[in-house]
Amino acid sequence: MATLKVSSTLKIPAHVPSPEEDSEQLRKAFQGWGTNEGLIISILAHRNEEQRKLIRATYAAIHGEDLLKDLDKELSSDFERAVLLWTLDSAERDAFLINEATKRLSSNNWVIMEIASTRSSIDLFNVKQAYQARFKRSIEEDVAYHTSGDLRKLLVPLVGTFRYEGDEVNTTLAKSEAKLLHEKIAEKAYNHDDLIRIVTTRSKAQLNATLNHYNNDFGNAIDKDLETNLEDEDLKLLKATIQCLTYPEKYFEELLRMAINKTGTDEWALTRVVTTRAEVDLQRIAEEYQRRNSIPLDRAIANDISGDYKSMLLALLGHDD
Repeated sequence: MATLKVSSTLKIPAHVPSPEEDSEQLRKAFQGWGTNEGLIISILAHRNEEQRKLIRATYAAIHGEDLLKDLDKELSSDFERAVLLWTLDSAERDAFLINEATKRLSSNNWVIMEIASTRSSIDLFNVKQAYQARFKRSIEEDVAYHTSGDLRKLLVPLVGTFRYEGDEVNTTLAKSEAKLLHEKIAEKAYNHDDLIRIVTTRSKAQLNATLNHYNNDFGNAIDKDLETNLEDEDLKLLKATIQCLTYPEKYFEELLRMAINKTGTDEWALTRVVTTRAEVDLQRIAEEYQRRNSIPLDRAIANDISGDYKSMLLALLGHDD
């Protein structure tokens, strides 16, 4: 069984039924009068990625059907999207989300940036493989085709790089690149080749060291210096990229707060954060949310949405109804 990462919110029962039992129960949930949504949640929202993968394979072997297609037939609306995204492998899910974000009607450069900046190098590599297997194109070519100008200049190397993941830091380099970043930001040269190169290629440890020097040497955090013109969408995306690379839980907390507090919930953002982070760092994000908003994340979500959709997201947060 896969080991859950430390900050996961997923609650898996002490005794997990076999994939055969889970497959039979899911089949039962689809039969008779109406779908048994509670049964679907009780199974899928309490299985880790490896267990869900086994359930999908077993379901196909026993019933000759694709579980995802059956879920798609039986469910609807935001609940359907949450269940389908959750049931996908993490690499398949990210590949689907990036592809969706490059389409005209569901275009979202922030989703591309978010996935490229918050996944590990090996996770992003797996996403690229899943993308090519499913869409017969590379992420880089679709992102390049979908974007232009400064957006393309930032996003294509962001999805294309394979960053070093170690903790080693070159302090001399961090100091010199902090000075370089400060100069370019002071000049408002936000699309300068060197600025983009540093953000899109340096390891997260190296980037953090550079930003610490920036703060110490110039008396201001880089995100404050980037707040001068937040009407500029490209600049907002650059600032968010740096935040995703260095302080992802703050980025996700802000995203959740905006999704929940805006007039009419942004269900797509809410679903994306919960389904993609539940097995990674959702616990840390929830702690950041409570610290900044003085309300637990599960309660904020429960106050904002309803029905099976609410039950699914709360289960992934470790708080069943």
